[in-house]
Amino acid sequence: MRSLVLPLIVVAVTSVSAHEGHDHDHAQVVEDAPKPVESLTHSFTPTKIKAPFLEQFTDDWASRWTPSEATKKTPVGGETYSYVGQWSVEESSVFPVIDGDMGLVAKSKAAHHAISAPFAKPIDFSDKPLVIQYEVKYQKGGNCGGGYLKLLEDGFQTSGKEFSDKTPWVVMFGPDLTCPGAKLHFIFRHKNPLTGEFEEKHHKPAHMPAIGKTTKLYTLIVNPDQTFIEKVDDKEVAKGSLLKDFEPSVNPEKEIDDPKDSKPSDWVDEAKIEDPSATKPEDWDEDAPYQIPDEEAVKPEDWLDDEPDMVADPDAIKPEEWDDEEDGDWVAPSVKNPACEKVSGCGEWKRPNKANPDYKGKWYAPMIDNPAYKGEWAPRKIANPDYFEDNTPVQSLKKIGGVGIELWTMTEDILFDNIYVGHSVEDASALAKESFHVKEEAELRKEAGMKPSGEDDEDDETPDRSFKDAPVAFIRKAVFSFIELAKIDPVLAVKTKPETAAALAVGIVTLFGMLGTLLGLVGASQAPVTKSTKKTEAPSKDEKKDATNGSEKKAVPIAPIAPAGEYVESTPAPAASSSTTKKRK
Repeated sequence: MRSLVLPLIVVAVTSVSAHEGHDHDHAQVVEDAPKPVESLTHSFTPTKIKAPFLEQFTDDWASRWTPSEATKKTPVGGETYSYVGQWSVEESSVFPVIDGDMGLVAKSKAAHHAISAPFAKPIDFSDKPLVIQYEVKYQKGGNCGGGYLKLLEDGFQTSGKEFSDKTPWVVMFGPDLTCPGAKLHFIFRHKNPLTGEFEEKHHKPAHMPAIGKTTKLYTLIVNPDQTFIEKVDDKEVAKGSLLKDFEPSVNPEKEIDDPKDSKPSDWVDEAKIEDPSATKPEDWDEDAPYQIPDEEAVKPEDWLDDEPDMVADPDAIKPEEWDDEEDGDWVAPSVKNPACEKVSGCGEWKRPNKANPDYKGKWYAPMIDNPAYKGEWAPRKIANPDYFEDNTPVQSLKKIGGVGIELWTMTEDILFDNIYVGHSVEDASALAKESFHVKEEAELRKEAGMKPSGEDDEDDETPDRSFKDAPVAFIRKAVFSFIELAKIDPVLAVKTKPETAAALAVGIVTLFGMLGTLLGLVGASQAPVTKSTKKTEAPSKDEKKDATNGSEKKAVPIAPIAPAGEYVESTPAPAASSSTTKKRK
């Protein structure tokens, strides 16, 4: 019960710490982060690879990146928040491998972060592949935090300080820890040629990456022929078509159901009916029992007819405090007859039952095809007035003018590095060999060395930890994530995780309801206790006087009074299996 009540206590008690750390006007950039003291075997060397945009966060990074000074409103409640999350460019603090290798780090826990960088020239990928690749490292482990990039529309370049969740973007790609679980987003914004409105198209089903504390590499390739490839750690995890594998679909249906059409009143939906000509057979006995005594059964030779199945416990001892006059005759509790344990049975022998071969049960008429059946009704189709056909959605996408990171996270110290946006799959692969593949094996070795043998990282989000496969881990992750957020901002915790909050509330109400019912049943099941007046009531003066004169006065028995609605049984109760069994006179 304490584990269920804890979340609500946390929400109530920690409300004083709501919005902790949000007292800054704007996001800050921490310049002088401490370096790891661990000696490293590799040294950072800037890549010679060229691309429309390639960021390794070298010394001049601040001339390209602008922290946001905008505000945003939450989808629920309309509260306004500033992007107060701090950014820092620093070396990895967890499993460092390359000396001098700097990355952009989202430093604040439970805060909104936003930062962006414009491109020198807009990127047009209508006739060339679009290749997006970058590294993400959840240095504190996975716990509710985005790690995705937004490729922003051409035209935002001069509004970096106003970058927010409302800034138009073209493609969004990268991991997102949704608490619990994780998914790899690939979303693009498609413009409806009829209305001019933009609609988000989501790749479904989204890949579920494993996220730990080591560096992960994410790659997206969008080709001019409308195909795409997703990679994680330089390995392909998904591929498909922008025309077939996104929801909602790029192109709407040519025909839709007529909203004005309705099913006729005489339409027959039943495909089968009972055969009206069928009759119950004369020999069909609906009253025949399911089982009958087995007439072929024979009583075992060792069956003891005269031995009772239960006998008085020979080891039972009458309690010292037992008063025969007040409590009645003491009866020893019953136990299984030891003589019956060595044979087939004791007492009256009865034939066992067997399945009745004549049992048929209730008779029903057989089902036949319904001659009036017209089929399953569906509304007629009409031409979709909103139909359009765009078979080249890649060519319909806007040019890209920059890259932005806009997220809210419960996890601090998320590191971004080696961001590549260009057209060359080969160059992106070469960059991965220079950086990611150098880190990958070394980080895994360090992680394995720090983890006790046989111990799993409970914070890791693995692809198979769904509710179906691991319900306990799934629920545990959801509850703990909710509690962590509630410590920072209980109101935001309820609004961003309404399903978890509702489930906890229902669980607590159900628990207290069950406890109340149980206590009520226990209280109602207790019989009234009556005491003899002989030992509890003092004699009156008249009684003393009669005793002095030698006269005998019989005490009038007082009948036990039961609570309203209860019946007091006057007959002797059956023997119970307790050493204090009472038998009323």
